[in-house]
Parts: sequence; C-alpha cells; structure tokens
Amino acid sequence: MGMRMRPHRWTPPRATARAGQPNSDPALPALRLLPLPGTAPEDVVLTPDGHVVTGTEDGTIWRVDPADGTAEKIAHAAGRPLGMHADADGSLLICVAGHGVFRSVAAGGELEPVLTEIDGEPIIFPSNVVRDDDGTIYFSESSRRWPFEQWMGDILEHSGSGRLVRRDPGGQVEVLIDGLQFANGVVLAPDLSWVLVAETGAYRITRYWLAGPRTGTVDHLVENLPGSPDNMSLGSDGLVWVGMVAPRNALLDRMLALPGIFRRLAWALPERLRPAPARTAWVIALDSDGTVVHDLQRAGDDFAMVTSVVEHEGTLYLGSLSESAVAVSAVP
Repeated sequence: MGMRMRPHRWTPPRATARAGQPNSDPALPALRLLPLPGTAPEDVVLTPDGHVVTGTEDGTIWRVDPADGTAEKIAHAAGRPLGMHADADGSLLICVAGHGVFRSVAAGGELEPVLTEIDGEPIIFPSNVVRDDDGTIYFSESSRRWPFEQWMGDILEHSGSGRLVRRDPGGQVEVLIDGLQFANGVVLAPDLSWVLVAETGAYRITRYWLAGPRTGTVDHLVENLPGSPDNMSLGSDGLVWVGMVAPRNALLDRMLALPGIFRRLAWALPERLRPAPARTAWVIALDSDGTVVHDLQRAGDDFAMVTSVVEHEGTLYLGSLSESAVAVSAVP
C-alpha cells in the first residue's frame, strides 16, 4: 500500500526571506510546560470548561488542567490520536491514525466509530476534524497512500492523495476537495461560509466555499507560507491559528523540483540522513482575508515541532510531535 515511492515533480514557489529567519519580532513569549505522562501531544483542543484535551502516542486521551498541570486519562484509542474537536456538550471527535474518525461521549467510555471507510476504502490517515452545530463534520485525510508512521513518505512523494471530506448528520459522505498535498488542519468559518484545510506539503491553506456566490468553489486563503502549516483552530479572537511545524527546508524544496530518483534515494536512506525539520516553536494567526496578524516564533530549545495551537482570550496552548508536554504561551 503505497510503500513504493512514486514521486511527482513540483517546483515550489520561491521561499520568502521570512522562511530563513529563526525568530519573529516580537518573538513567541516564553513557554510554560505542562508535562504529560506520554509523548507527542499532536493536537490540542480546549473544552468548554477550560481544560486542555490532547492525545499521546500510546493512544491515551488526556484532560489537562492548565492551572496546575494535572493530567487525567479520559479515553483510549486503538491507534495514534491525531486531530480532535471538542463539542460544547463535552463530547470529542478524534482522528485515529490507521482507523478513522471516532467519537468519545463520556469520560472513560469507549470510542464510537463515526467513519472508518469511504466507498469501501479504509481511512488510513485521518488528520483533523471539526463539527458544525447541526452535526455535519468536516475532516481531512492527509494521504491515501502513506500511513501516519511514514508521513515523510507522502511529503517526499508529493503525489497529492490528500482529501477534505464532509459527512452530514444523516451519514452521507462527500469528498469536497481531492488531490491535496498532505491535507492537515481544518477550520470552519464562524459564519459557516467556508471551510479551510492546511496543505502541509504545499505551504498553503486552501478554502472551500460553503455559502454565497462562490459556493462549491476552491481558492487559497494564503499561499507560499514560510513554513509548513499543520493543525489549525479558530481562536476566541476570530482568527485562524496555525501551528507551523517546521520552516521551509531548502534541500527538500530543491529535491521536489528534480527527477524523482533523488527522492527515492533519500527515502532509502536511514531516517537520520533524510532532510529533517529544523527545531523551532512557531505559530501564526490569519484573518479571513489571509493577512498574517500574528507571526510568533522562538528557538526550539525547550519545545519544538509545533503541530497545533489553540488560542483562548490571549493564552496559547501548543501541541507537538516531538515533546512530552503541552506548552502554554501568550499573545504579546
């Protein structure tokens, strides 16, 4: 299943000057860490009562009190939990790598499957999910060829097998956008006029119009980002907050434009010799026109690979693919 790399050539847009800078001005303020009894809290969401919910590599779903850092185990997934959505009623939607989208109704209860296949094809890499008030869910599939454990294979191959999918309350499933480059974070507009999906492998955020004169059409909220966008969330400030997992990698950008043999060779190398994401802690916030309102970055010494961010009344909560903690910061 997709283990033989079939590289597609792509010439990325020329990286902006910002892509090469390790810090922002102002910098991302100092981080306070909430240590977890597990590794790699890939996505973070806030519950209505102000707790942080996240999942770790071992399948555990944790509810963390940001005041004192207490972490309570509230559910367990059969695979690696990725993107999540916290509902007003306290229930959770959870993307589980290798399995699909699940729902957790009560703390300590079993996870119920919401969607595990599309047209008979198993969902192998569900990435992020949001829910509308009427029960419609929107979720991304990063890749139909590569599993989460080999996510770098999808980035190197650049074959664009990612999708944005809608499931209505009656269970009807529709693929809204196909051919996405590592579809990742998903955000629904406050007025439900559009849904966004981050394309980690193309340095852009793509928009599907749900209402108005452009209904059913696709455009880009922002293109040529200075790094790779990951999970996204709608802040209490109405902005779209984006975890920037890594800055642009000049070697990777060059390889993507060359014949595929070079990427096949890179994929055959031991992991430590492949192009790797530089360690940084970076988040940005965009308004509904795609204007960057906040660009906050600091050296990734104590916390790096920010895969998610949620903002609430000026406080930022960050998840990561490499750390054993959730980080707390602030909007300067």
